[in-house]
Amino acid sequence: MSLSSNFRLSQLSLKQLRMGRLALPASLLAVSLLAGCANSAQPEYTPKDLVDFDSKVTLDSAWSESVGNGLGRAHYPLAPIVANDRLFVAAEDGELEALDAKNGDDVWQVTLPSGITSALNADTSRLYVGTRDGKVSAINQEDGSVEWSTRVSSEVLAAPQYNDELVVVQSVDGTITALDRFTGEEQWAYTATIPALTLRGTGAPRVIKPVTFAGFANGKLVTLDNRSGQELWDLRVAVPAGRTEVDQLVDLDGQPVLTQDGRLFVTSYNGRLIALDARNGEPLWDKKSSSYLTPIVVGDYLFSIDNASHVLAMDANTGNVLWKSEDLEGRWLTSPAFVDGKLVVGDFDGYVHLLDAQSGEIVGRYDVGGDGISLTPLTDGKRIYIYTNDGELTALDLETP
Repeated sequence: MSLSSNFRLSQLSLKQLRMGRLALPASLLAVSLLAGCANSAQPEYTPKDLVDFDSKVTLDSAWSESVGNGLGRAHYPLAPIVANDRLFVAAEDGELEALDAKNGDDVWQVTLPSGITSALNADTSRLYVGTRDGKVSAINQEDGSVEWSTRVSSEVLAAPQYNDELVVVQSVDGTITALDRFTGEEQWAYTATIPALTLRGTGAPRVIKPVTFAGFANGKLVTLDNRSGQELWDLRVAVPAGRTEVDQLVDLDGQPVLTQDGRLFVTSYNGRLIALDARNGEPLWDKKSSSYLTPIVVGDYLFSIDNASHVLAMDANTGNVLWKSEDLEGRWLTSPAFVDGKLVVGDFDGYVHLLDAQSGEIVGRYDVGGDGISLTPLTDGKRIYIYTNDGELTALDLETP
């Protein structure tokens, strides 16, 4: 096996809720957490205290930059992106910046008046972003000017996805909308029926040239023909069960992961982690697991984080668990990233953790502070970019003693 580098009830601070600083009844707390963002669905586990470990790598801050009001009180999932040697980052109040990825110097800064709600995506010349007024905009990477802006059915939280011809977005009302990549004109729309109570958040669709793979809050994964939006096949990944509405949540909030050999990996809340043949939806293997986070595949390894913040490494071919780390239980981990043979995760208290990808051993840690980390770390070579909830963007360089 090889390992290569390849109802919204509240906008209260999730950190305040987690740390018990607000006295809410248990039932209200559970539903309030559903209102925050995708990261807010985790069951109540007491966060484990961090313990000393034998550090095998160090993280050093290369530069840091404050960006607007960060993710805002609602903790919008405004994940930044690196493209063309620039780092693009947004804040909920509408601030959008282009920075030199090497040194953090400002290239340009603009303010979108309606505010920003989605993670960013970029092709060779444009940025794509969702705004609070229910629009998707294409932004020129050179100067921050708006090339086109199109209203879609409702708020967009997940990063817009694209292929050669389309920009495809998933709205919180369960609609997938395909827009012309160069003009923004709507090409087709597909709407799924979703439950009354869902996690606040959506998975980003996975878009390739012929099809789009999209998961919904009703527990279903669908494959859509990009020529028309017609459904080609669907699969029930998770089935509602339990006595309460919260127990019956089956959202697919992680982005489907597609490998070059045509396998599709999908996580679900209160459901299972499943591997599929992307051509026909035929299951290859599945494992009972509850997760709202996007897994990653590196070589023959599949890495996933469940709702207890347990980190799992599995054989991507069989689903067999190779190792499981409970060292960070209850610490509300982000989705994992991969850098230089290590997994990178952030937690609710502002710590960045490095785990050896072959053993699960914690080998490095860095405290960026702030109001915690809910966005997936961004990696580029041996550099890690961390964007905290309160808007501090930090570039960390990985060094081996």
